[in-house]
Amino acid sequence: MTVEYLKKAVLTSKTDASETTKIVQEILDTIEAGGDAAALEYAAKFDKYEGDIILSDAAIEAASAKVPEKLKRDIEFAHQNVKRFAEAQRETCQDIEVEVIPGLIAGQKSIPVDTAGCYIPGGRYSHIASAIMTVTTAKVAGCKNIIACSPPRPGIGVNAAIIYAAKVCGADKILAMGGVQGVAAMTFGLFGLPKANILVGPGNQFVAEAKRILFGRVGIDMIAGPTDSLVLADATADAEVVAADLVGQAEHGYNSPVWLVTDDRSLAEEVMALVPKLIDDLPDVNRDNATAAWRDYAEVILCENREDMAATSDLYAPEHLTVQAQDLDWWLKRLSCYGSLFLGEETTVAFGDKASGPNHVLPTSGAATYTGGLSVHKYMKIVTWQRATRDAAKPVAEATARISRLEGMEGHARTADIRLRKYFPDETFDLTADAGV
Repeated sequence: MTVEYLKKAVLTSKTDASETTKIVQEILDTIEAGGDAAALEYAAKFDKYEGDIILSDAAIEAASAKVPEKLKRDIEFAHQNVKRFAEAQRETCQDIEVEVIPGLIAGQKSIPVDTAGCYIPGGRYSHIASAIMTVTTAKVAGCKNIIACSPPRPGIGVNAAIIYAAKVCGADKILAMGGVQGVAAMTFGLFGLPKANILVGPGNQFVAEAKRILFGRVGIDMIAGPTDSLVLADATADAEVVAADLVGQAEHGYNSPVWLVTDDRSLAEEVMALVPKLIDDLPDVNRDNATAAWRDYAEVILCENREDMAATSDLYAPEHLTVQAQDLDWWLKRLSCYGSLFLGEETTVAFGDKASGPNHVLPTSGAATYTGGLSVHKYMKIVTWQRATRDAAKPVAEATARISRLEGMEGHARTADIRLRKYFPDETFDLTADAGV
């Protein structure tokens, strides 16, 4: 496979992991030792907020009243789309049972976790859609307790539209606390909240690191890095649309990679000329983010054919993958490494980010090689069970005893021995290990 980089990234999307880990670990340790009081100290320090931490029903109603009716309808539209898709996913979590051998029945059950902690960013941008994506899926999964956590702004509190979205989508409690302290509060069960069984939702590098450190004592959706997006485009693509899609994702942050992979040089060159102009037309914060992301992290890659384009995309394993090319069915069948796929000009990452239905919490930094995004399944424990007749237990016990002795696990072997003696007292069994193995 031969590729040509018309634009090559000068940086890779990594943070100073060691320093971030040190800071986050210290905050977590302090809050675990100091409880509510320590979390409140960090809230005052980082959030500069001293209002109510757990929002009352009255506060939620007051915030909801501030949300314009048009925005309420948009939130409800997006919620219904995400809910429908999540419900369809839930239907795939089937309880099963199978007769492995005559008389030995084994099964699978899907059980939702009790408590989900949903982190909703509210710093640089107020991620209303993240409330919809995380809370809705937890509700459809059947979680008994759903906590929505979002950073408040000084003197204002949590964004009113985030509050409204979290409530509409099914949050039981809304926590006005940001960053590591918010993640810690949900994990440790502070402020009278039940301890979270799983933490989900995007966040900055400190939130992501807190989730990574806590993983094991609490479940997480994934360890996320900066958002990334790749566009596959051939000669039939509209250069202006491709450029707009790249810019739309670059505005996420200064270290958000965007990549264009194409087999058409003229399209690539046109897109490269258009992107800076589109960035310059953005509002200040968005422009600064997109400028840095395009300058330092973006790449434009020229391939010989569509197979090389697909192979390149699979190597990058992007969080978001857009195809603006002919024969969309071929691409759907061929591509294998991505968080979410957007086929054709008529859909785009922003649609998925906000309102179309599939979840926008997705694997970043190449993690799409081994995992998918947030879904109802993330909140489900897939557990197994078994039962057997005594006749069915007989060959299983014999095999278990011999395998256990080969492994040197005599205690395991004897749990099989005792059953064989009890169930079949008149029979003799060879339960010794083959020393020649």
